[in-house]
Amino acid sequence: MTDPAGETKLEVKQASKEVKESENVAEKYSAMTVSKNSEVTMGELSSVFSAVPTHKPVKKQIQFVEDKQEFSRFPTKAGRRSLSRSISQSSTDSYSSDSSDDETSPRDKTQVNSKGSTDFCVKNIKQAEFGRREIEIAQQDMSALISLRKRAQSEKPLAGAKIVGCTHITAQTAVLIETLVALGAQCRWTACNIYSTQNEVAAALSETGVAVFAWKGESEDDFWWCIDRCVNTEGWQPNMILDDGGDLTHWMYKKYPNVFKKIRGIVEESVTGVHRLYQLSKAGKLCVPAMNVNDSVTKQKFDNLYCCRESILDGLKRTTDVMFGGKQVVVCGYGEVGKGCSAALKALGAIVYVTEIDPICALQACMDGFRVVKLNEVIRQVDVIITCTGNKNVVTRDQLDRMKNGSIVCNMGHSNTEIDVASLRTPELTWERVRSQVDHVIWPDGKRVILLAEGRLLNLSCSTVPTFVLSITATTQALALIELYNAPEGRYKQDVYLLPKKMDEYVASLHLATFDAHLTELSDEQAKYLGLNKNGPFKPNYYRY
Repeated sequence: MTDPAGETKLEVKQASKEVKESENVAEKYSAMTVSKNSEVTMGELSSVFSAVPTHKPVKKQIQFVEDKQEFSRFPTKAGRRSLSRSISQSSTDSYSSDSSDDETSPRDKTQVNSKGSTDFCVKNIKQAEFGRREIEIAQQDMSALISLRKRAQSEKPLAGAKIVGCTHITAQTAVLIETLVALGAQCRWTACNIYSTQNEVAAALSETGVAVFAWKGESEDDFWWCIDRCVNTEGWQPNMILDDGGDLTHWMYKKYPNVFKKIRGIVEESVTGVHRLYQLSKAGKLCVPAMNVNDSVTKQKFDNLYCCRESILDGLKRTTDVMFGGKQVVVCGYGEVGKGCSAALKALGAIVYVTEIDPICALQACMDGFRVVKLNEVIRQVDVIITCTGNKNVVTRDQLDRMKNGSIVCNMGHSNTEIDVASLRTPELTWERVRSQVDHVIWPDGKRVILLAEGRLLNLSCSTVPTFVLSITATTQALALIELYNAPEGRYKQDVYLLPKKMDEYVASLHLATFDAHLTELSDEQAKYLGLNKNGPFKPNYYRY
């Protein structure tokens, strides 16, 4: 008959021997790896690991005090949840997206900046320091705008200007806003998109005294409330508008007509906003001069084309992790935005189709190697649909019903009208939020369509855009504001104007230094032969770049 006590003592003794042998192996391995004069060979490694004892498992495990202490260092259940949440968000969101667990609406909070001001409404003013670092990073790639700031700062060409702005609030826009302030302007700002605001940047601007009313994830009601707070404030009368999409202009025209009539100029940078301005002008209701920045060469050919060529991939990759090689993609619209998107996707091996209403743009697409189709012809087979038209109902509910399982739908135009998202909010369809700005819309048969940013502008809602290209656009906007504000009476009537060609060329010249580019100068004889001024402008207004 065996003695249980004796058997237990034997097991403990055996376990202690194993621990001691393991420690000896560890010491031997450690000594070998820290040797400075020789490399570890496979033979040496084999000799070490062959020395590790192999025994049958002990029936009873022995807990060491050190193990308990080490185990206690692991996160608690709540801590693990927080860690998991922060890791998953970091892959798709900026710091500003959900860096705080506080779900209270900024409208319900009273915040004060270091100057004692409460004239702002942002997610969290305490993020200002982080936002300042973001702005400083953006400044490094916006040297031309900073150069303009330094050149004109002493003259204060915007002294007395009270600018109300409605644009995307990002680090790059912040550099523009602070440039306008440095040139003498007072600014109040709101966001043109409910998802594109970088909360930390909004906080940084508010900390410096700019009245910002915006945060990421606003509701529709919040959106219009923020615009109203910018316009309707006691003791402050705006005299200039910088708009992106026309919502601010529309709101002021409809709700505050007397204020609107006193505006000295409007600068608009989007296709959608420019279209609305031309509608007002055609109806004889535009009572102030407006500058169409969107169709200036330095905006259209650079921001619309080159910016979208890079940011479309960034937005899609961050949200879906999709591989584009072999995917079938439809790009709706072959303007500058569509051209940029199509070129980027083609370069990654995607099969790209284009839809167009304009025969000239359609012919360009064909010559660039894309097949021009009607959306209904390929709707059942495509993997991705990207809208770039500025129109409405480009992708309808009927077409969404016919798309295959796992298809991706997104928009690269300014407005959220291109995809008929409203038709998807019906009882028979289920919405499932899988990550920030990514929704699975589930049909009764289980089919899923992946909708990005709820049909709003993809790149600024779900990713970022190249800083250098935004420097070109921001410099153009700043010069347009300076031109309209300082223009003598009578130069601009109540109509929509393009930026003078000379200013377009000046903006371009400011950015050439970044590439160490050197322009060739015309001789007097050459300038006379071409009928040009040696200093420009070098192309007539009707020239198509």
